[in-house]
This record gives sequence, C-alpha cells and structure tokens, in this order.
Amino acid sequence: MRLRRLAFLLAAIAVGAAAATAALVLGRSGSSHARASAAPGATWRSGARPAPPFSLHDEDGRPVSAAGLLGRDVLVTFIDPLCRNFCPYEARVLNATVASLPVRERPAIVAVSVNRWGDAHANLIEDDQKWRVGPDWRWAIGSPSALAAVWRRYDIGVRDTVRTLAGVTVHEITHTEASYLIDRSGHERALLLWPFTQSTVRDAIASLRGA
Repeated sequence: MRLRRLAFLLAAIAVGAAAATAALVLGRSGSSHARASAAPGATWRSGARPAPPFSLHDEDGRPVSAAGLLGRDVLVTFIDPLCRNFCPYEARVLNATVASLPVRERPAIVAVSVNRWGDAHANLIEDDQKWRVGPDWRWAIGSPSALAAVWRRYDIGVRDTVRTLAGVTVHEITHTEASYLIDRSGHERALLLWPFTQSTVRDAIASLRGA
C-alpha cells in the first residue's frame, strides 16, 4: 500500500472516531503538548514522485499553482482559516522554521484552505496578523470543487459537520493535519504529519540540498 494512501486511511480513522482517538492518530487534541513527530511520515527520492497539479488563488486574487511555483521549494499545508485549535500552532511552526533559514534556502508556504466557509478575505488577513505569518506564506483558496480536487489529489481527508446552534448554522471542520515538502523540480520529497517540530521541518528541507 502506498505511504500516502496509508496517511489518508489514518485521516479517515481520525475523522470518524471520537476526539480522543483523533488526537492520538493525527495530533488533534485539546492540548498543545502532544508528542511531536521526530521524523517525516514519509520521504521520497529526487524525481520519484511528481506533486499533483493544482490551480487556485491567494487572498489577493493572484493565481497560485504548482506550475507557477516551479524553481522554488514549497511547503504545501492544509489549514482551516477559522480553526483556533491546532492549525495556528502548525502555521507558527512552519513560519518560524522558514524564517530561521537563509533567505535563498527558504521555501514558499502555500496554505490550502480546508474550510470554504472561512475563506473570506477578512478571516485570512486576521489569521495573517494573529499567526504572524511571514512574506513566504500564501493562502490558496478557490471554488468548492477546485478545493475538493486538491484535497483529493493530496489525499487530505476533510469532513464538514453541520450543526444548528440557536438558529445559526455552524460548520465544524475536521481534516488531516499534514504538510508536503515539494522540491524545486515539482516533486514531493516529504510528508509531515502533525504534530511536527521545527527541527523536523528544517531537517527535511536540508535534505533537499544533499539530494
């Protein structure tokens, strides 16, 4: 069974199980002290695994695509803009890691939204400010069908649980907490499953230089 498919199956378990079980599988618990991963969930050799294509746009309406990012290393992550649980922690780890690297070695960060209900420009800008994202961070949003296609191609499980509270419809999003490291030639090189540390991300990026 392919390693990415294994990650997807783990995500499906997390989506369907109770919150405690989901926390054990993918780190989606109520505590920020979940055990951090010391190594990537999977790695691939140079040129072995082309990254799936995608074509979305960022918070300012500019196109964001896999083809447009060729020539630069990229961290593709999947974030709920309305999340106040683990997505902010994941964003901070990625941003801090990238900021700690020499400018020429910094990968771009593409945050693909997993919550189309939270993609309003005001929400994205608020997150940018609260999470203190750097210039290498870009949101990637689009139509529901375009986003769903990207989730599917990257084997990201997303569940939208709809509830009505005091007459207000609320969308509770559960999703795979994962990031992919893609090299300058457009090939996947590492799958990082949350919780991961700055050193885990930094080591994965450093490995590209030795490829």
